[in-house]
Amino acid sequence: MTSLERAASYDDGELFDVVVVGGGPAGATAAHELACAGRKVLLLDRAWRTKPCGGAVPPQLLRDFKIPQSLLVARVNTARVISPTSKKVDIPVGDGFVGMVDRDVFDEWLRQRAEQAGAVRRTGAFTQFSRDTDGTAILMYTEGRSRLGAVRTVRARYVIGADGALSPVARQCVPGSHRVKHLFAYHEIVKSPATDSDVFGHDRVDVYYNAPLSPDFYAWVFPHGATTSIGTGTFQKGFGLKEAVARLRADTGMDRLETVRREGAPIPTKPLPRWDNGKDVVLAGDAAGVVSPASGEGIFYAMTGGRFAADAVEAALLTGKASALKQARRRFMRMHGLVFLVLDVMQSFWYSTDDRRERFVAICGDRDVQKLTFDGYMRKQLVWAKPLTHVRIFFKILAHLAGLAPA
Repeated sequence: MTSLERAASYDDGELFDVVVVGGGPAGATAAHELACAGRKVLLLDRAWRTKPCGGAVPPQLLRDFKIPQSLLVARVNTARVISPTSKKVDIPVGDGFVGMVDRDVFDEWLRQRAEQAGAVRRTGAFTQFSRDTDGTAILMYTEGRSRLGAVRTVRARYVIGADGALSPVARQCVPGSHRVKHLFAYHEIVKSPATDSDVFGHDRVDVYYNAPLSPDFYAWVFPHGATTSIGTGTFQKGFGLKEAVARLRADTGMDRLETVRREGAPIPTKPLPRWDNGKDVVLAGDAAGVVSPASGEGIFYAMTGGRFAADAVEAALLTGKASALKQARRRFMRMHGLVFLVLDVMQSFWYSTDDRRERFVAICGDRDVQKLTFDGYMRKQLVWAKPLTHVRIFFKILAHLAGLAPA
C-alpha cells in the first residue's frame, strides 16, 4: 500500500478553498483574512516549532492589523548600540515606542483570531504535495504534535505556504526556493534582572556589534517584561552561537540569571525571486524570505506578506486566474523592496569588519541619522527628509569612510 493509499484510509480528503500551512504571524494573518472573506479555510500548524525572535513590533503593525496593546509585554523607548571597543550610543525612539511581544502568546492569539473568524484549525506537519486526477492539490500531513502521528490528507483549490525558513511547501512547489540566503540565529530566554543597570534596561534594547559575539550580524539583549532574550546571529556556518551567547551573558553578569529555554533556527534575509508556482501555491512570511536584512525584523513583514498572499488568493478564487497569485510579491516589493535593498547593502558593508562597525556605531550617534532611522521604522517605509538633511548625512558618511571623522 502506498503512503497516499494509507492516508486515504484515515481521511476522506476534504476539500478547502484554501489550506494555509504554518500558523505563525504570516499564516495566521492569511487564514484570518480569507476566513473573514467567507472562504473555507484550513490552518495547519506545527505545535512543536520554536523560533528565536526578538519580538519587536512597531506601532504601525498594531494599527494595520488591529492588534491590542494588551499583547505587549514591554515598551522600548531607547536602542543602545555597543561598538567593538565598548563605546555606547543611545538612540531615542522619539515619539511613540517599540512594542515587544512573546511569540508563543502572540502567535496563539493570531491563530485563535483566525479560528474565531471561521478558519478550521488542525495541528500537524505538512509532508507531501501531490495532485488528484482532476489536478486539485492534495496535501499530506502527520496529525497531532508528533511526526509519528496518523497520516491525513486534504485537498485545496489554493495553498499558502507560510511554513517558515526551509519551507517544505516552497521546496516542493516553487522553483528556486532552495537558494534563499539564511542567517543562523540562537537565543536564550532568561528571567529578567530585577533592576535596570548599565547592561540591562526594561525599556531599552541593547545591540552589540562585536566580531567575537557575531562576525557579520549582531548580538542582542531584548527585554520582554518578566523575561529577556539574549541572542546572536551570523551567516557563517560553524560559528559557535551558544558559546557567543555564553560569553555575552558572562560579560554582562547575566550568566547568573535563570534560563527558561533555548531556541535556534535559520532565518531568511532576502525575498525569494518567485513566490508562486503559477498554478495554486503562493508563499508568505519566512517561506518567502521576508525578514529584514541588517535588523532581522520579521513580524511586521510576515503579517504584511500574509495579507498580500490572502488578497492574491482571493483574487484568484474570484477570477479563476492563477496569474493573480503574482500580486503578492509584486505588492510587497513595490512597498518594501527598496528598504530591503538599502538594508542589505548597509549590512554587507558596515557589518563586515570591526573597524567599520566602530564607525557605524559612531554614525548612529548623529541626531539626523537617529531621526531618519526611527521615522522610517515607525512608518515602515523610507522617509525622504528635507534635502539638506540627506546632504548632511551623505557627507558625514563620507567622512567616516575616509577616516576623517572620529570613530
